Amino acid sequence: MRRLILSAIAWTKIDVMKFIIRILFVALVSYGLARLLSGIHVNDLWTAIIFAVVLAILNTFIKPILVFLTLPVTIITLGLFLFVVNTILVLLASKFVSGFSIDNFWWGLLFSFLLSLFTSFLNKEMDKDKSF
Repeated sequence: MRRLILSAIAWTKIDVMKFIIRILFVALVSYGLARLLSGIHVNDLWTAIIFAVVLAILNTFIKPILVFLTLPVTIITLGLFLFVVNTILVLLASKFVSGFSIDNFWWGLLFSFLLSLFTSFLNKEMDKDKSF
C-alpha cells in the first residue's frame, strides 16, 4: 500500500511539473508571437504567464462545453470549426487579462492557430517521455 501511495505522489509531481512546463511554454510562445504579430499586444512576460494560466483554465472548463455545443458544425466542417472555438477562447482570455490584447478576430485566429501549432509540438515531445 505504501508503495502505491508513493507511486501516486511521484506521478502527481510529474504531472504538476508538466503542467508548469506547458504554462511557461504557452507564455513564452504567446510573448514571442506578440512580438512578431502586429495585431497582438502584450505588456511583459508576466502578463503572458497570467494569460497562459487563464487560457489553461478556460480550456479546462469552457472548451469542452463549447466543443459539445458546436459538435454539428464541427462535424460538417470536418473539424476546422475547432479553430474558431480556440480563437473564441483566446479572445475571451485576452478580455480577462489586462495588458494582453488582440486587435480583431482574424489576428486571434492566426494567433490561436500558431499557438496550437507550437503547443502540439510540445505535447508530442512530452508524450514521447511516457513510459508504461
